[in-house]
Amino acid sequence: MGDRSLVVWSLERVAELHGDPTPQVYARLFALNPEVEALFMLDSQRGVKGAMLGHVIDTLLDLAGPRLYGANMIYAEMTNHSGIGVPPAQFVTFFDVVKEEFRALIGAEWTAEVEAAWDDTLEDVKRVVAKVEAAQAA
Repeated sequence: MGDRSLVVWSLERVAELHGDPTPQVYARLFALNPEVEALFMLDSQRGVKGAMLGHVIDTLLDLAGPRLYGANMIYAEMTNHSGIGVPPAQFVTFFDVVKEEFRALIGAEWTAEVEAAWDDTLEDVKRVVAKVEAAQAA
């Protein structure tokens, strides 16, 4: 099991090195999932993208730390997004994209220990998504 404080460190390190990573994260997301970009066609000022990434970062901070609301945040957002046709698997994809872009932004400072911490935290995301999917299917 990874030291989840390293997730917090990596989130802070990206901010220190690059400021707001919203453009880079969404560039990666749209490159991997071009169909998702259409959902943001009215977000010309990047406010929605920035807010969504902020929610993801808050969720990661909680899952890596006190674990008070992260699972509920994922559940609520999955429910909110289902109305516009966002499949549950897209939530896992988005968290994976954040990890991959943050790894790229941190570069050589990203260690095997940081990778393990992210992997553990993202397993929590996958468990929540699977639980919500199962509940919706029932």
